[in-house]
Amino acid sequence: MLGIRTTKVSKLVGSERSEVKFRLPGMLLILGLIIVGAVARFLPYPPNFSPIGAMALFAGATLGSRLRAALVPLTAILLSDLWLGMHSLLPVVYGCFLFNVWLGSRMQSRLQPLRIAGMSIAGAIFFFIVTNGACWFMSYPTSWAGLVSCYTLAIPFFQNTLLGDLFFSAVLFGAFALAQWRFPVLRPLGKQFDEVNPA
Repeated sequence: MLGIRTTKVSKLVGSERSEVKFRLPGMLLILGLIIVGAVARFLPYPPNFSPIGAMALFAGATLGSRLRAALVPLTAILLSDLWLGMHSLLPVVYGCFLFNVWLGSRMQSRLQPLRIAGMSIAGAIFFFIVTNGACWFMSYPTSWAGLVSCYTLAIPFFQNTLLGDLFFSAVLFGAFALAQWRFPVLRPLGKQFDEVNPA
């Protein structure tokens, strides 16, 4: 019986696509960091410098179930949007954050700095392409000149999106790794006694 359980744990943490599971303290820490990210939206930032892309990536990488990983950050984002204001592109924006959740789920058992940075950059590029494509279709002339104008004017916002995703990903994943290094009970099941690098 012990051998069977050991095999299951090995498969759980050894496969990149396996669902990583945490004990209650670890889950509470993850949810707390996501809530902090949602509250941080209310702080004064440059346009598009926001924690929500990093929140979605972090949720996908840590919450295990993709449904749970999608619902938790999107609920936090929706509640904050009810206060900050709604707009016509919100369905497109939420779709982009679901893509970030999916990106995060691809690295659940391998949270390494370069992989996190790469996924953050990929999410920012996807957000830039998709949201500005929708903006062009809805608000600009549907011509080549309108398309070029839309994406050209959006470049400064893309820079802020990229910097925001990288910064808040470093904060969320860095704080989580540091907490795991200090308190082994926060590590995934099967990794309580492994070394965790807070860097």
